[in-house]
Amino acid sequence: VCLLSRWSGMDAHSPENLYPYTVSRPIYSNPTFEEDNERQAREERTLRERLSRTCGSALKVVKGVFPVIDWLSRYPIREWLPSDVISGVSTGLVCSLQGLAYALLVSVAPVYGLYSAFFPILTYFLLGTSRHISVGPFPVTCLMVGSVVLTLAPDDHFLLPGNGTGVNGTEADGIVVDVEAMEAQRIMVASSMTVFLPIQVVMGLLQVGFLVRYLSDPLVGGFTTAAAFHVLISQLKIVLSVPTNNHSGCFSILYTLIDVFTNIRQTNRADLVAGLLTIVIVMAVKEVNSKFRHKIPVPIPIEVIVTVVAAGISYATELESRYGASIVHSIPRGFAPAQPPNTELLWNILGSSFSTAVVGYAVAVSVAKVYAAKHDYTIDGNQELIAFGFSNVFCGCFSGFVASTALSRTAVQESTGGKSQVAGIISAVMVMIVILALGNLLEPLQKSVLAAIVIANLKGMFMQVTEVPTLWRQNRADCFIWLATCLASVVLGLDVGLLAGLVFEMGTVVVRTQFPACSTLGNIPGTNIYRNMKDYKNITEVPGIKIFKCNAPIYFANIDYFKERLRVTVGFDSVRVFKKRNKALKKIHKLIKKGKLRATEVRYNLIIDNIRLEQDSGRESGQVEDGDWPVPEVEVRVDWALELPVRVSVPKVQIHSLVLDFSAVSFLDVVAVKSLRLVVIFLGRLRLECWTSNERLQVQIPELTRYKSVVLPLNRQLTHCS
Repeated sequence: VCLLSRWSGMDAHSPENLYPYTVSRPIYSNPTFEEDNERQAREERTLRERLSRTCGSALKVVKGVFPVIDWLSRYPIREWLPSDVISGVSTGLVCSLQGLAYALLVSVAPVYGLYSAFFPILTYFLLGTSRHISVGPFPVTCLMVGSVVLTLAPDDHFLLPGNGTGVNGTEADGIVVDVEAMEAQRIMVASSMTVFLPIQVVMGLLQVGFLVRYLSDPLVGGFTTAAAFHVLISQLKIVLSVPTNNHSGCFSILYTLIDVFTNIRQTNRADLVAGLLTIVIVMAVKEVNSKFRHKIPVPIPIEVIVTVVAAGISYATELESRYGASIVHSIPRGFAPAQPPNTELLWNILGSSFSTAVVGYAVAVSVAKVYAAKHDYTIDGNQELIAFGFSNVFCGCFSGFVASTALSRTAVQESTGGKSQVAGIISAVMVMIVILALGNLLEPLQKSVLAAIVIANLKGMFMQVTEVPTLWRQNRADCFIWLATCLASVVLGLDVGLLAGLVFEMGTVVVRTQFPACSTLGNIPGTNIYRNMKDYKNITEVPGIKIFKCNAPIYFANIDYFKERLRVTVGFDSVRVFKKRNKALKKIHKLIKKGKLRATEVRYNLIIDNIRLEQDSGRESGQVEDGDWPVPEVEVRVDWALELPVRVSVPKVQIHSLVLDFSAVSFLDVVAVKSLRLVVIFLGRLRLECWTSNERLQVQIPELTRYKSVVLPLNRQLTHCS
């Protein structure tokens, strides 16, 4: 059997395009084929084998849902347990103090921060896939929850008539705040918002964890930097111990600053001094830990040391009674009983719950991926969604608030030798010891010290500002995303700011695809390399050929821009040229009919001045007298580069071929395909050849041919080096 193969779109009768292939094999019928080729008998599995395989599949599913079964069975006790114990103890102390401090961001009593540092670790130990992150409160999510708490349970809702002292020690003439009712309602709002985060579980079950990828690094960086500003301002009033109103939403930072500076004269000096000293000491020691991390086996637990010392000083000097310092007061022993969420709050907090869940998950997964890459293992993004979803539901049922991971706390767990989530369980045991036995020892601790610990841990977030110059040099669109998200989150609040940043990010994607980068490629002399004509000096165009490259998808929003750039590149409008040529041909036909143009016969071609008439060899031509040729029997072909015998201004076409480099075009929609097909058809009517190497596009637009077979001068094939 001899098969002939040729390139699509080439002349089938050209000898150089025919390649013979010889295939030789016996001719089979079905019985002879079965006789020569023996069938293989399929093995029939026994019932026991089938059950064993089914049980194996079920075990695999169980291990997927509970990853702890897989890694705990292979846990190297002798190698990892000592390191996990040391890491767990160190991390547990930090968890306890950060839990107390971050509770201030939620505007609830510090003891609820301890619950939030304990319960999420238990469920994440069973369901999580990261070995190193420390699960618990995160300042950004705490502040997002706190803004909802202050919106739904402000001080004004709990004012009672009577004589007494208002919030933050301010005098309230004839009015007193019902503190117990206020704290009960606020923790109900915070815990209900946390329980309503099973949307993370739903997203994990639907395998849509990839949606979080739309939160790009510049967007997350700008958002967390803005959140750091919100945290700083919210803790500034506690460090100064000045009375302020509760603000949330748009311009909340501005209103809080106005209240702080309005009441700045009421600053408590004892709280201010304690706060400033804590900030300086904690930041200085953290810098030492970072600089000498290779020489110090275990980082100095400066937060623990400062907290213990500050609590001792406050107790010994009676700072509350003598100087009016604001202290933690009561930290009840034991756990709060489980309670269901308030379903009446669902519609008021649903939107905020979703944004908080997305932010918490995005931050946690980003940190987990960093340490997974460092220690050479992988994490499952969808399983992480399920793990954090159940952790938040479990935590919210026991009066906790949203859990994620804190960068500084995770760094402590990893740097102190943590190898697995066994370190997390040990840290939870340390938090439980504080809740059950040591909590009352921290009751004299000043709130300004806790606020100062929060502020000192914001350094990493504020240092993200240094990324802006780098983003400006690398990609200005990403820089604008960072700045827009940060500014919107500072001015409009975290919830609205995150949405605004996401919309702006999607807008930049649309703009970048709506106005794609298009270029004309030229040849580097002496090579087969083709680059942008604007980028190099010693670059030349291939005579008669335009190479047009597009670096973005082509769809309904950018097809008009694409056609305009293509028109500028080729130097003419194909539709306009076609219409002008038709107009000229009509006038030429009229001149031929009137006998004003005479011609001589050259085989089947008739030359009339600059005009060639081609006679159809498949028809019988009529009688020719005095050059009066029958117009229906001939086709007029004109050399449009020369002067025409009629007064019609036809734009000049300086090329004979157009190469469309669509190697970077990922998709075309229906509108783009239709428009491109019309462009190719009109170019074909102008007797221009169009070439492309995009095979999918060739299927959609059959008029296109592949440019891989184009032979350019010097016998050099057209290739593109990117």
